[in-house]
Amino acid sequence: MNIENTKAQMRKGVLELCILSVLSEGEKYASEILDTLKSNKMLVVEGTLYPLLTRLKNDNLLKYRWEESLSGPPRKYYELTPEGEKTLEELRASWDELVTSVSKITNKNRL
Repeated sequence: MNIENTKAQMRKGVLELCILSVLSEGEKYASEILDTLKSNKMLVVEGTLYPLLTRLKNDNLLKYRWEESLSGPPRKYYELTPEGEKTLEELRASWDELVTSVSKITNKNRL
């Protein structure tokens, strides 16, 4: 078993939940999302984030707007749509159930 691959797959599985959660705090541009994820030990690269943001936007979970930047090119700011907020709540509930189930199983095996 390649443990690093398994850990990467686990992170990928919760990445949508994490992105939606970050955006629930308010609109952000991609670099801010990346910084928040990285500061919380979610190792994500731009090549993973941008396609995921596009997919979430195409699924009507996110919307964006352009804003001029004083220090470079215009920035695309993302925010949740009402559908995105609903999806986030559903994902949070599923996550809570999953964490509870996995904790019960893994802690039982430690005893």
